[in-house]
Amino acid sequence: MNIPTKLSSWKALEQHRASLEGETLRNLFATDAQRFDQFQCTAAGLFVDYSKNLINATTLELLLNLASEAQLEQKIAALKAGDKVNNTEARPALHSALRNLSGDAVMVDAEDVMPGINRVLDRMAAFSEKVRSGSWQGHSGKAITDVVNIGIGGSDLGPLMATEALAPFAHDRLQLHFVSNVDGSHLASTLAKINPETTLFIVASKTFTTQETLSNAHSARNWFLESGAPEASVAKHFVALSTNSDAVASFGIDTNNMFEFWDWVGGRYSLWSAIGLSLMLSIGSERFKQFLSGAHEMDKHFYEAPLGNNMPVLLALLTVWYNNFYGYTSHMIAPYDQYLHRFPAYLQQLTMESNGKSVHKDGSPVEHSTGPIVWGEPGTNGQHAFFQLLHQGTHIIPVDFIMPIESMNPLSNKIGSHHELLLANCFAQSEALMMGKNAQELTLEMHAAGESDDEIDRLKGHRTFTGNRPSNTIMMQRLDPQALGALIALYENKVYAEAAIWDINPFDQWGVELGKQLAKSIHQEIEAGNTVTAHDSSSNGLINRAIKFRNLQA
Repeated sequence: MNIPTKLSSWKALEQHRASLEGETLRNLFATDAQRFDQFQCTAAGLFVDYSKNLINATTLELLLNLASEAQLEQKIAALKAGDKVNNTEARPALHSALRNLSGDAVMVDAEDVMPGINRVLDRMAAFSEKVRSGSWQGHSGKAITDVVNIGIGGSDLGPLMATEALAPFAHDRLQLHFVSNVDGSHLASTLAKINPETTLFIVASKTFTTQETLSNAHSARNWFLESGAPEASVAKHFVALSTNSDAVASFGIDTNNMFEFWDWVGGRYSLWSAIGLSLMLSIGSERFKQFLSGAHEMDKHFYEAPLGNNMPVLLALLTVWYNNFYGYTSHMIAPYDQYLHRFPAYLQQLTMESNGKSVHKDGSPVEHSTGPIVWGEPGTNGQHAFFQLLHQGTHIIPVDFIMPIESMNPLSNKIGSHHELLLANCFAQSEALMMGKNAQELTLEMHAAGESDDEIDRLKGHRTFTGNRPSNTIMMQRLDPQALGALIALYENKVYAEAAIWDINPFDQWGVELGKQLAKSIHQEIEAGNTVTAHDSSSNGLINRAIKFRNLQA
C-alpha cells in the first residue's frame, strides 16, 4: 500500500504549495501569454481548458509525479484488465465492458463477458423497437404512451439524468417518468398523469429486494389491477431489470422480459447496462449505441493516453491539488445547458458515494481529505442564486463549467441569440471568478459613472472582488448521445483516478447499508405500534411520537 501522505511526491507538493503563497491567477496569465495553449486537453469530442487553475508547469510536473508514485498507470491497467479492484467485495469493476465496442474480449474469471453483454443489448434493442413502433401493446390493444422507471440510486439517477439530457432525441409518442422516492407522493403524482391501459412500468432492482423500489412497484401493480385490468396482463405492462428470476416471476412479470446485468456492475455505474432501458426506449437503440460509443472513446483515451495528456487524470489531479493542498473541499458543477439540469445530482452520487471514504483499501484510516462535496445547478439559474458566495464568500470553491457550443434550440429575438447570451454568461463567470475586480478598477468604473470619491470609499469593500478562484471549462460541439456518453465516462474515470491516488475503494458503499439495516427494524417497530425502547433516547422519542400520532389517527 502506498499511503499518499508518506510519498516523497506528496511532500514535494506540500513544499511547492507553500512557495505559491500569494501567487494569483492574474499574474500567472500576465506573465505567460501561452498559458491557455499549455493547459488544455482534447479527447472523445470534448475540450477542457484548465488554465484558470492555481498551477504552473512545476505544479503539473509534481502532480504527475504523485500519480506515478501512487502507481496510477498500473491501477488503470488493473481496472481495464478486470482485476478485482473492488477489494472489499472481491469483484472487478467492469462498467467499461458494457460500452466496449472494440470487438475485443473482456475476461472475468477466465470467461469472456462480451457475448453476454451483447446478448442483453440485442434483447433490449428488440424490445425497445417493439415499444417504439407500437407493436408492443397493452392489455386493451393500445400502444404504449408512457413509460415509468421505478428504481432508486443508480437505477434512477443515471437513466433520469440521461433521458432529460437527450430529450431532443426522444420518441415523439413516449413520455418517460421516473419514480424513486418511497414517499408515496412521488408515485401518486406520477400515476395521476398516466393511463393504465397505455403505461409500461420498468422495475429496476438487481436483487428485486430493494425496499423502496419494491414498495413503489407493488403500489403501481395495485393501481394497475384496480383499474380493472386482469392479473394476467401484468406481464404486458411490467418488465424487470434484475437477476432474481424467481422474485420477478412471483411479481407477475414474464422472465422473458427480465433484462439482467452482473455483480461487477455497480449501481452508480450501471447506466450502460440494462438499467439504461428507459433511455433506449426514449432515444432508440442506434442512438443508444452512439451513447456507448462516446463513453468507449473516453475509456480508450483514459487507458492509453500519457498521464500528462489524459483528461480524466488531469481533472483528478486538480481535485487532489485543491482538496489536499489548499483545503478546498467543495466542488461545483455548472452545466450551461438546461438539458443537463440533473447532471450535478448524478455526479453527487457518482463522486460522493464512490469517494466518500475514510479508510484505505486495507482498512486503515486515511490521513488526508478524500472525496469533496459535489453540488451545482445549471447556468444561468445558479448565477442568480448562489454565485454570490462563489465570487465574494469566504469559501473558495473550484467550478467545472460545462458548455455545448451549439444549441439544440437556437432561439433568437430582438435582444439577440439565446445561446450566444448563454455562452457569454458562461465565459464571463469563469473570467470574473479568476480576475475579480480590484480597488483601482472599481475606482475607474465608478468615476466613469459620475460617482464621488466619498461614495467610492464607502462602497469599496462591498464592490471589489478578490478573484483568484479556480475553474475548468469543458466544451463540446453539441449535447448529443456521443457527447453525453463521453462526458459521463470522463467523470467516472476521474473518480477512479482520484481513488487510486488516495488509495481508497470507489466501488463499495457500506455507509449506505447501515441506514438500510436500521430502517428495516424501525419499520417493523412502527408497524407493531408498541412503545419502543431499543434505541437511544432521541430515536426512541421520535419513533414513539410518530407511533402515538399514528395511533391517534387510526
